[in-house]
Amino acid sequence: MKTILWATLTANGNYARSHVQPPKPETLADFADHVRQVGNFIVGRRTFENFAAGGPNSPSPFAGVDIVVVSRQPLPLPAVAPDPQAALALLEAKGHQTALISGGETLHNAFLAAGLVDELVLNIVPVLEDRGLNILLREGDYRELRLLEQRPLGSGIIQLRYALAR
Repeated sequence: MKTILWATLTANGNYARSHVQPPKPETLADFADHVRQVGNFIVGRRTFENFAAGGPNSPSPFAGVDIVVVSRQPLPLPAVAPDPQAALALLEAKGHQTALISGGETLHNAFLAAGLVDELVLNIVPVLEDRGLNILLREGDYRELRLLEQRPLGSGIIQLRYALAR
């Protein structure tokens, strides 16, 4: 199964997470486009809880999309997996050939540590933030990336798409 890690980072390489600067409409639209293309996404529990805070009656742009929440805690959801491998197995069992890994930091780093990422889609927003959350490999690990595409999303946001050798 092909896996795509999708993240929005600040210009100094941290996850864009400031409450002062909410997600940009351009990155949200791009994420929705990626989700529509693959028909699924994998998300960590905390990120899912933040996403679901809009309430059960909030209109969802993801109706009909397979969402897998990675959590070691049991949750009253149809698709919960204890780890990245189990999340991918759930999507493979539903016939998906590509999985979109949407966040957050703990989930992204777990997929990277397990060597389960084929592509990175990084949206770089024109913001600097304090020391924060990062995409990290295990200590001593090193991976070369190959640039596949670069394109502007608008509002000074640049999207970089890289291939990662597994």
